[in-house]
Amino acid sequence: MQGYERGPMAPRNAPTGRQRRLATEVRRMRDQAGISIQEAATLLGSDRTMVSNIEAGRTGLSADRVRQIACHYGCGDTELIDALATMAAGRRTKHWWNEYRGKLPEGHLDVSEIEHFATRIRTAQTVHLPGLFQTEEHARAIFEFTVPQLPRLEVELRVAHRMSRQAVVTGETPTPYLGIIHEAALRLEFGGRGVARRQLSYLMEASELPHVILLIIPFRAGAFHGAGQSILYAEGPVTQLDTVQLDTSFGGHFVDAPTPLGNYRSLLDLMEGSALPPDESRDLIRSIAREL
Repeated sequence: MQGYERGPMAPRNAPTGRQRRLATEVRRMRDQAGISIQEAATLLGSDRTMVSNIEAGRTGLSADRVRQIACHYGCGDTELIDALATMAAGRRTKHWWNEYRGKLPEGHLDVSEIEHFATRIRTAQTVHLPGLFQTEEHARAIFEFTVPQLPRLEVELRVAHRMSRQAVVTGETPTPYLGIIHEAALRLEFGGRGVARRQLSYLMEASELPHVILLIIPFRAGAFHGAGQSILYAEGPVTQLDTVQLDTSFGGHFVDAPTPLGNYRSLLDLMEGSALPPDESRDLIRSIAREL
């Protein structure tokens, strides 16, 4: 095939999150086939180093090569293979978040990437409001409270990046979105009462979009599954390519292994069951905004 005839691509030092994910899925494919690295090298007509570089994302793959590897590994999941080939085919495409490379931590760019390629996004927040629906002044107030304190330039870079991310839900071809928010997040007045009031007004407007569902878990719901967690679940073209991103005080953590992905799907289902329906959720947002 053409991808093989050209030979391996030169190793790269800093693969993107999507490139690393492609590499991870190729490794999983080999593991599921029960093939060792040495056996894989023999099948692929290469050496152990090349296989290791492919599986670490240090060596790029063409769509043709992905299909040939899948054939050698005996993978019969055509939907997964097609999705992986599509990932490989887009490896040279530049996207808007590349302008922030070297300026912001890589995790911020990885979030942009998984949101951009998601077929559907589900989130759950118990303290912060969803980043894709934050106003500029609300986002700035959040970034000003980081520890250690960020320089002003970095605050503004992070705000600009967050605003650009919102194109996935506000652009011409928006991604379906379901957000679960605890009432506590609605009542935290980041930036003061005026900022909070404008933020809640914007959230109500967003909840009216046809592709957006916002569900509020009220205080009166009491204890609920997933309390304290901040979850971004990005669905891929096939379930195996779903990704979870978890916010922590010191950066994001990404999850892509099958078992925890299934656990997070179940957790989000349970949290959704604790939330008010869309109309009642919108009424609660409106009620809190009026109190400000």
